[in-house]
Amino acid sequence: MNRRWMLVVAAVLLIVISAFTLVVIKRPSASPQEKKENVDSKASLLAQAKGLEDKLDLLAARAIYQKLANEFINADEIMGWQKKIEEINIKLLFSSAITPQSTLYNIKPGDTLTKIASEFKTTVDLIKKSNNLPDDKILPGRKIKVWTAPFSIFIDKSQNTLILKTGEEVIKTYIVSTGKDNSTPVGSFRIANKLLNPAWFKTGAVVPPESPENILGTRWMGFNLAGYGIHGTTEPNNLGKQATQGCVRMSNPEVEELYTIIPVGTEVTIVD
Repeated sequence: MNRRWMLVVAAVLLIVISAFTLVVIKRPSASPQEKKENVDSKASLLAQAKGLEDKLDLLAARAIYQKLANEFINADEIMGWQKKIEEINIKLLFSSAITPQSTLYNIKPGDTLTKIASEFKTTVDLIKKSNNLPDDKILPGRKIKVWTAPFSIFIDKSQNTLILKTGEEVIKTYIVSTGKDNSTPVGSFRIANKLLNPAWFKTGAVVPPESPENILGTRWMGFNLAGYGIHGTTEPNNLGKQATQGCVRMSNPEVEELYTIIPVGTEVTIVD
């Protein structure tokens, strides 16, 4: 009886498997008309985005590029759209345009840029850059743009990339160098100090900022882990490689950009 029951079950299973094998689930391909409509839609959106850029309506332009990236995920141009979104992010950050992550602040008597930057956990450099201020002088009653959202940094050693984020939004992705032999530490850190044109304290010597042998480049942002940080480089050809003694190197123009944006205390996460 048990044998007969096993044979019945086996026969049923064979029938079911055969049925699934014969059934071919085929997704209908897009018709020529649908393909044409997709191309027309993509071209129309791209024209809108470029037109909005020309009008300096960067928020609206970014939204269109994001729509393109979301709706045409298999398009050959998607990497270019993502790069365009990041370029616009930096333009918005450094412009006077008010975004959801910023506010229009009314300067009060007794205010200084340092005080305002401390209150909003941003940088004096970013306030000056986004308001086109030539120096630290400010006048009560004037309104200025102040960034209010915290930044964070995510470094992927396997990709040699540094991602600047605010919340879950990617602001910009940078190509960096990390440590040889996987020597860059992993974990969560904080930016503990920032130095403009740093001297390099190598073993037995101090290399001044202006020396071509100073591998730190034009900026230093040290972690709360002695001896490690993010800095510029005199060897830009090694970006994208594991080439350092453990620190994270960026091109000088890009490390200067990042230095302007992030305050002391910014969270840094490093993964293998």
